[in-house]
Amino acid sequence: MTETWRYCGNQIKLWRTEAGVSREELGKEANYEYETVKSMEQGRRKPSARLLQVADQMCGAQGKLLAALEFLKPEPFPARSQEYMAIEAEAIALHWYEPLLIPGLLQTEEYARALISESCPPLDDETVEERVGARLRRQEALSRRSSTMFSFVLHEAALRSMVGGGESMKRQLLRVLEAAELRNVSVQALPMGRCSGLALAGPLVLLETPDHEHYAFAEGQTTSALYAEHAKISELTQRHDMIRRHALCIEDSAEFIRKVADEL
Repeated sequence: MTETWRYCGNQIKLWRTEAGVSREELGKEANYEYETVKSMEQGRRKPSARLLQVADQMCGAQGKLLAALEFLKPEPFPARSQEYMAIEAEAIALHWYEPLLIPGLLQTEEYARALISESCPPLDDETVEERVGARLRRQEALSRRSSTMFSFVLHEAALRSMVGGGESMKRQLLRVLEAAELRNVSVQALPMGRCSGLALAGPLVLLETPDHEHYAFAEGQTTSALYAEHAKISELTQRHDMIRRHALCIEDSAEFIRKVADEL
């Protein structure tokens, strides 16, 4: 997004200079300090809708600066996961293992909001709202795409992570149980101490497209990787299968999750 800010800010500066409008004059009219306008023009701050509106009018841009507003909207997903999201949106099968967090497709709004709003560096409010909304819209696939198989394996640590506090976590676990009642969704729990070598190595997702292409997705703190190579997919599929074999069966998993929820 920084490049977009820089380009938009530069356009404001070019139009302002050509129109003979000083930075001080623009700031006064838009009710911004000189340094604030300078930061926006240099792309260090996101150019505001107010500044664009005033600059468009003062510089006679006839809507050309206002057109930038569409490109300043926050992305619904981080750039590094957008390709994965496109594949997830059309997958006919999805197998997700998560060691520490509830998968995004199963999160309540308050759980998702707690996670996204605690990002570091902090996200602005508009981006938080956009990403929370996008995550909730993704979840519609569980009920809308009834022919798609969704399977989830959740480590016990993810069930006890206390994101948002005890009451929030209890509602989150009940949401997981509710989703598990859908005929195309399965949820299994992996208790502490089982398959530790693989279970603690990080999350992974396996996907199959309508064209029967297979992908694997793995994510870390600041990096993620979408794999299409057969050898890598085979390796990650074997890992997922081993983890799943150590997980509780679906019925015992529901009882286990309910027990954790009752303890909160």
